[in-house]
Amino acid sequence: MSNQEDKQPLYSDIKKNEEEFKKRLGMDKSFDVGIRKLEVFDKEIQLYFVQGLSEDQPVMELLKEIMKLESRGRKVPNVRKAVENHLVNLQVEYKDTFEDCITEMLSGLIFILMEGESEAFIVDVRFYPGRGPEEPDTEKVVRGARDGYTENIIENTALTRRRIRDERLRHEIIKVGKRSKTDICISYIEDVADHDLVEIIKKELETVNIDGFPMGDKSIEEYLVKQGYNPFPLVRYTERPDVAATHLFEGHVIILVDASPSVIITPTTFFHHVQHAEEHRQAPSIGTFLRWIRFFGMVAGLFIAPLWLLFVLSPDMLPPWLDYIGPQDEHNIPIFTQIFLAEIGIELLRMAAIHTPDPLATALGLVAALLIGEIAMEVGLFSAEVILYVAVGAVGSFATPSYELSLALKMMRLLFILAIGFWGALGFVVSAMCIFLFMCGIRSLNKPYMWPLLPFDPLALWQIFVRQTVPAMKVRLRIVNPKDEIRQTKG
Repeated sequence: MSNQEDKQPLYSDIKKNEEEFKKRLGMDKSFDVGIRKLEVFDKEIQLYFVQGLSEDQPVMELLKEIMKLESRGRKVPNVRKAVENHLVNLQVEYKDTFEDCITEMLSGLIFILMEGESEAFIVDVRFYPGRGPEEPDTEKVVRGARDGYTENIIENTALTRRRIRDERLRHEIIKVGKRSKTDICISYIEDVADHDLVEIIKKELETVNIDGFPMGDKSIEEYLVKQGYNPFPLVRYTERPDVAATHLFEGHVIILVDASPSVIITPTTFFHHVQHAEEHRQAPSIGTFLRWIRFFGMVAGLFIAPLWLLFVLSPDMLPPWLDYIGPQDEHNIPIFTQIFLAEIGIELLRMAAIHTPDPLATALGLVAALLIGEIAMEVGLFSAEVILYVAVGAVGSFATPSYELSLALKMMRLLFILAIGFWGALGFVVSAMCIFLFMCGIRSLNKPYMWPLLPFDPLALWQIFVRQTVPAMKVRLRIVNPKDEIRQTKG
């Protein structure tokens, strides 16, 4: 990021400023960068804008107000002050360098230059094209709000503030990226969030020195948490404003990236990724039941296919009441190869479903059912049990609330299958122990990833397995080091 001393100040000569801006912005080549010139009280006024990012109607109203100045026939001793008083927009700032003016204009604002002045008026008339705040596809609920974050960072901060009408809610915005100048908003509640955490996040973002962030929030995450090749998600993503507001009340910090509908919640642990908004939209007993069912699905998705393979390859480990487990007929293809190919096939189908247009999705489902469900078994490529347990594992992955966590668990399931196929029970035990120890060593923004299991916090762990009533939740979780630990007091 450029320092203030590296920026070139504006000239008081408006013609020199015009030449410099035309050269820097390539106005003779870029059709969408424009300039509008006016003359008021024998002083030239220039308005610079980007078509498509600035809203036309406010700009037209502003031009009308400026042009009316001279038509009223009154003497104006200070033209600059008169123009400033007729800027009818809500937000007006002042910049005195070429770099600042260009950055603001390319963000959708406009700037106004006056003859004889070395300072520009920056007027916020931005209008980003985008969609409305619709319910996110990946976080649907039966009951609850239907609005969701969009690609417009201004709308997103408004959706958050609509739910938190607290004067201490802070939205700090910075620009990151030498070329993209991406707007990034750091949101937190000042008297709740840990200020050390906020400073760490701001420091990490301010030291980023890269052209831009075409992949948006994911690129920001890799700078923040230094994930490397760790498959487990170290931050939580959400497109629901109510989920983001809940975490803000807890003391978390939310990071919003312009042009991205997902916001980053940090810091988070493994157990933050196994909860869903639907559990809090139902009665506590129903929410607990849904949570247990989801946990069961996740555990089944991770272990059922590897354990079945282990029992098939080592039938002596089976208790008598599970003798029916395992294929009854001989197949040309080894069971290990079958289950591994089936896992890869399920993943290919998932990827194909994502990239298939909606009109062809039904055809894809029919092809998958015929090829894998029927023909593959008839020709002896897969046994029926292989298809059954792989499908159960896939359903368990789909029940995982976090898409990132479901992919990580999918990788772990394949690792278990490979370990069992090569080394049997020993491979399963060693790989499970290595994965657990690896997860215990993970720290996200200096927070233990397996909290509240390690280090052990019985109250927090109980709240994970049992959905608490809202009146019973008196204190905030200690993992985020909230400045105000009391959530509510007795009435």
